[in-house]
Amino acid sequence: MNIKCSFCQTPYTLSRMEMLDALQEMDAHKLTHYDAHCPRCRRATRVERKRMEMFFPNWREALKQFEAEMKAHPQHEAPLPKPEPFDQTQGKAVAVAPAESKPAAEPVKEKSAVKAKAPAKSKTKPSAKKKK
Repeated sequence: MNIKCSFCQTPYTLSRMEMLDALQEMDAHKLTHYDAHCPRCRRATRVERKRMEMFFPNWREALKQFEAEMKAHPQHEAPLPKPEPFDQTQGKAVAVAPAESKPAAEPVKEKSAVKAKAPAKSKTKPSAKKKK
């Protein structure tokens, strides 16, 4: 189903799964519209229930088929990633080296004797100098 955001005028689509979820939610809560959120500005665009049912007329049968398919082939949840340690003093995440890693080599010494450049001469016109 194609929708145009009523605020930023960005066109976007609702997939069949999103429409099925929306219709199921509207049916359960006795709602007359669904708030489709724009992917660009994240604002809600109102989509009427009648319009959704017109685009997906036999959604109840599709919902039953989907539930039967999910019972036949259940999907397991993906494991959550481990949280990174957070340093309160710096206010950001800290990368922790694994325990198996080798100690870092000594840092390379930089040359301390750096030649200083002579100050550049100013190029001014002789007429611009003040006369005494």
